[in-house]
Formats: sequence, C-alpha cells, structure tokens
Amino acid sequence: MNATIHVIDDDEALRDSLRWLLEGHGFKVSAHADASQFLAAGPPLQGCVLLLDVRMPGMTGLQLQDDLNRRGVKAPIIFITGHGDVPMAVEAVKKGAFDFIEKPFNDSQLIDLLRRAAEAALPQAGASGGGRLQQLTSREREVLDRVVAGKLNKSIADELGISIKTVEAHRARVMEKMQAKSLAELIQLTIAEKAG
Repeated sequence: MNATIHVIDDDEALRDSLRWLLEGHGFKVSAHADASQFLAAGPPLQGCVLLLDVRMPGMTGLQLQDDLNRRGVKAPIIFITGHGDVPMAVEAVKKGAFDFIEKPFNDSQLIDLLRRAAEAALPQAGASGGGRLQQLTSREREVLDRVVAGKLNKSIADELGISIKTVEAHRARVMEKMQAKSLAELIQLTIAEKAG
C-alpha cells in the first residue's frame, strides 16, 4: 500500500486508534489534530487519502476540502463524523468527497473504503494536467452524462440513435478510462472531477 492516509481529527483517542488500526492493515499513516496542523505540516498531497473529521475547532473539514479544491488538490477525501446529516454528506460528495462515514463505524468497512480510495489516489499521483474526463471521446462523454443521470442503456441508445450494443461498448470504455469498478464509483469520480 503506497498511499499515505492522513488522519485529521481533533479527537486524540480516535486518532490513535485509527493509526493503530490502519498501520495494522499495512497503511502508512500521518495523524494531525486539526486542519491547521495538517496544512502547516505541508505534506505531499499526491498519492494520499484524507480521512477527515467534518467538525473540528478552527477550520472545519468542509472548509479544508474547499481550501484543497481551490488549490486543485485531487486527493480522495473520506469524511468521518459523529454529527452527520444528509445535507452535509451531499455537500461533501458534490464537492468531490470520495465518501462519508459516520462514527461509530465498522472497522472492516473503513479498511475496504480506504483501500478503494488509495487505489483511486495512486493513478492520479503521476497524472499531469487534465483529469480522466478529458480522456473520453465526445460520444463516450454523452454516454457517461446519461449513465450518471440514471438512464438505462435502452433509453441512452434511443436518445443517441445508436444500438444498445454500441452503448454497452462505450460504457465499458468509460468505466476503463475513468478507472471505475462500479456504477457508484463512476458517479463519484465524475462528480469529483466536475467539482474540481
């Protein structure tokens, strides 16, 4: 596991237990008490994942996400909170969060989530310039937009005047180019790239 996990949470006991859990599963971990400490440390942000508390004294997790978005940082962010609500989760995901998890969380669920986020972080580490969306042809982009809108292959085929088999072929290439393993991940990646 090459991606560093930056744990940013004002709860010292939680930071310590997360460090122990993650290092036990082979992750490299860097822990920070708050967003200011994290920014002051100036860690390299390529090939990393942020495990970030939403509510912290000073700069909140959502404010840190905004700051990183303004800087063009594309590191996957997983928000953790004990005070989660649906509008906050939607706001975080629309702004590019990889996922959102509420305390208390299941350890194995968190590890799976971090592994997926780490896989998403590593291809971006060497990327320069444009994102994955820019790799798509205009037809693939038309198919992607309709897939993300929740349309079925048949209605996409009807709208674009192509066969269902052609839609399936474009959809497979979109999944490959976007490096998505599921429809949910494809939607998250698309939202994150458009938000960035």
